[in-house]
Amino acid sequence: MRLVFIIVCVFICLNIDAQDSSTYINLHISPDLYQVQINKSKKKIVLVATSNVVAYGGIMAALYATWYKNYPQSSFHFFNDNKEWLQVDKAGHTWSAYTEGRACIGMWEWAGLPRKKSIWIGGLSGLGYQTIIEVLDGFSSQWGFSWGDYVGNMTGSALLIGQELGWKEQRIQLKFSSHRRSYVHGVLNQRARDIYGVDLPQRILKDYNAQTYWLSANVHSFFKTSGIPGWFNIALGYGAEGMLGAVDNKWVDKNGILNDYTGIKRFRQFYIAPDIDL
Repeated sequence: MRLVFIIVCVFICLNIDAQDSSTYINLHISPDLYQVQINKSKKKIVLVATSNVVAYGGIMAALYATWYKNYPQSSFHFFNDNKEWLQVDKAGHTWSAYTEGRACIGMWEWAGLPRKKSIWIGGLSGLGYQTIIEVLDGFSSQWGFSWGDYVGNMTGSALLIGQELGWKEQRIQLKFSSHRRSYVHGVLNQRARDIYGVDLPQRILKDYNAQTYWLSANVHSFFKTSGIPGWFNIALGYGAEGMLGAVDNKWVDKNGILNDYTGIKRFRQFYIAPDIDL
């Protein structure tokens, strides 16, 4: 899988270089300056492509260590998890694809790509990265390729690309917040350690009770003559609480003991808040 990703990046770099030389020719600059710009562009493109490969490889290694390492593998299969975790995980997929794509757009623009190419290549990168993770899920016996997750990935990329093409800016941003959730009861605390991890990075990644996903709208961008400050956003948030398992609060622990905490209510949370966007 990593080899395929590297080949795709190299192909993108070669394709970009082959198609964009006319941009400099049309500027009617001297051949020497033209060559200098081409060389700089090539170096930046190679740097961005290499950075993507290295960074994504590191992230995948960390994800494997915290998520996949201790679970058995299987043949590729699909799994319907749309009813799990009160759909907080789906919001996470949407945010991830959006955030990764937005970062990639910025990098490709810095490398000198035309804006539309940066939008499409960078914007779809988030979907591509998340799809590879979904394929890994497909080979894990604990999970499977989830079409619900994939729809979340596509939604994040569509929100990013649509705004860049339509408004040429991100008037509505996807944001994420998390906190260290305390599980006071001894049994519940052990359950949280088992399914959400122990250290802070694991908890941020896994503990859906502690995550909130925000749609943050910049008011000024919609009402440019209103005098509203450019840093003032209104954010709508979504999260959930009371989840000790994917679909219910009943589980069998490693000692074979049934723990029934169905009395703990699982519920969704919706927020509206001002957001100072710097």
